[in-house]
Amino acid sequence: MSTSNRQKPVVVKIGGSTLGANDTTFQDVAALQRRGTPVVVVHGGGKVITDWMQKLGVQARFVRGLRVTDAPSLEVVVAVLCGLVNKQLVADMAAAGARALGMSGVDGGMLSGRVLDAELGYVGEVTHVEPKPVLDALAAGYVPVIAPVALNHAVAKGTPAFLNVNADTAAGELAAALGAERLIFLTDVEGVLDGDKKLVRWLAPTGARALISSGVAGGGMIPKLEACLKALSSAPCAQIIDGRIPNALMDALAGKQAGTLMERG
Repeated sequence: MSTSNRQKPVVVKIGGSTLGANDTTFQDVAALQRRGTPVVVVHGGGKVITDWMQKLGVQARFVRGLRVTDAPSLEVVVAVLCGLVNKQLVADMAAAGARALGMSGVDGGMLSGRVLDAELGYVGEVTHVEPKPVLDALAAGYVPVIAPVALNHAVAKGTPAFLNVNADTAAGELAAALGAERLIFLTDVEGVLDGDKKLVRWLAPTGARALISSGVAGGGMIPKLEACLKALSSAPCAQIIDGRIPNALMDALAGKQAGTLMERG
C-alpha cells in the first residue's frame, strides 16, 4: 500500500527512561491525533525487562554492552514488551485522549529478520518491513504503538519464532518503509554531543557517520544515529531531542530549535 496518496506519518520512538514527571508525551500524541497528524509510536522497555528477569530468576548477560537474548530471556522480552509495556502505553495514551492500538513487529509480518550475531543470541537484524498493518491502523484512526519484536524468518525446529530487535533500529526501519515525514527520538539526554560534550544542533549524514567512526558517539547513541541514517533514505529529516521537557514533541514539529536535527545533505 503506497503512502503517496495520504499524509505521511511522524514516527516517534519513546523509551521508559524518557517518561518522567514533567514530560507531556501522551498529551502531545493525543493533540497531534486530534489535529489529524498521523503518528506511529515505537517503544522500548529495557529497564522493565531487566526488572522482570530478576523477578523470574533469569540471569541477564551482556556482551560488549549489549543484552544477550537466549531462549529464556526471549520469553521474558516478548511477554514484557508486547504485553505489559505495550498495553500500559496504550492505556496511558487512552487516558490522555488518544485512540491507540497496541501492536508488535510480529503482527501482520510487520518486521521480520535474522539473527544479528550468534554471540548475542536471538537479537534480530531487520531484513524486511511490511508497512500495511501500520497503514491500515492509521487509516482506521488509530495511533499504532509498536513493540520491537520481529518474526524469525530463519526459524527451524526447536528455534524461537521471535527475535528481539533494538527499538531504535525498529523505529528507523519503520520510518524508512513508511516514507515518514520525520523520525523523532524522545530521549533522556539533550541530544547528540560533540567531543567537547556540547550539543550538536544540526548534523548531515556524513557528520553522523564521523561521530560513530571516531568513537565520539557511543553506547545507546549509536543505534539512534544509525536509525536516523536509515530513516533519511526516504524521510526528509530525523531528530533526537530531550523528551523529558514539556511539549518537546509539539515544539519539535512546530520547528522550534530542540535537540539535534539531521537532514539529508
